[in-house]
Formats: sequence, C-alpha cells, structure tokens
Amino acid sequence: MKISECMTRDVELASPGMSLREAARRMCECDAGVLPVGENDRLVGMLTDRDIAVRGVAQGKGPAATVGETMSPEVRWCYEDDDVEDVLQAMSEEQVRRMPVLNRQKRLVGIISLGDLSEATRPQATGQALCAISRTGGPHSQALH
Repeated sequence: MKISECMTRDVELASPGMSLREAARRMCECDAGVLPVGENDRLVGMLTDRDIAVRGVAQGKGPAATVGETMSPEVRWCYEDDDVEDVLQAMSEEQVRRMPVLNRQKRLVGIISLGDLSEATRPQATGQALCAISRTGGPHSQALH
C-alpha cells in the first residue's frame, strides 16, 4: 500500500513568524498535535504541541514567542508514492510519530501519522515501530541539557 492511500490530506501550515498562540489555536481547530512549518514555498521545520510545552513554556517563552524560535528545524518527510512499510521503518529509525508527505515536485500534499499507519499495516509492525519511536533519547530528544 502507498502512503497516499492512508495519509491525511488536509494539513495546516505554520510560518516561522507566527506566534505560538496562533499556532496552538490552529492545532486546536484542526485537532492536530503538529504543524509543518513553511517559508518561501519550502518546509523549514515542524512544530508539535510538545515543542510548545518543552521548548516554549518550559524555557520561559510566552504565547507571543514565534514558531521559528520553538520549532524543530529538522524535517523528516516521505513521498506520497512511498510504500507504507518503508515509511513505518523510517519513522522507527528517526523516532518520529508524524511525517509530512510530499509529491515528487516536493510540494506538501499531506501528513502521515503512526495512527494512520496503524490502520494500514499489520498490528505487529505498528507495535514494533511504536517501541522504537518511544525509546529514550535519539535525534529528537528534547531533554534540557
């Protein structure tokens, strides 16, 4: 199965200059825990509700702080024609629960989550991926140093 068959197509996009208050409001409106961040027609980061809490509030930033100072600048993405099993493996290795989905022209066309993949793959594969994603540390650890 291809990612395009199970991804979420309606994706809100944040900009680096947007306030955390506005980003959180958008997350609430679309019932999502993540917003891809775009600037000049390029993905430049990802902002999660956890980023707002850990990189924002925990570090004393208020609701007027910007998405750009709080987002994760590393963007891990996949293509809409990638195989579900391959993307699940990549998410495990990168320890991410969600990935933006691009078309071959590198335009954002959706987002894929571990939840989306759980419905499209074998339960055992999703469980293994969740274990790998949830392990301590890794490239996206937000522990304060």
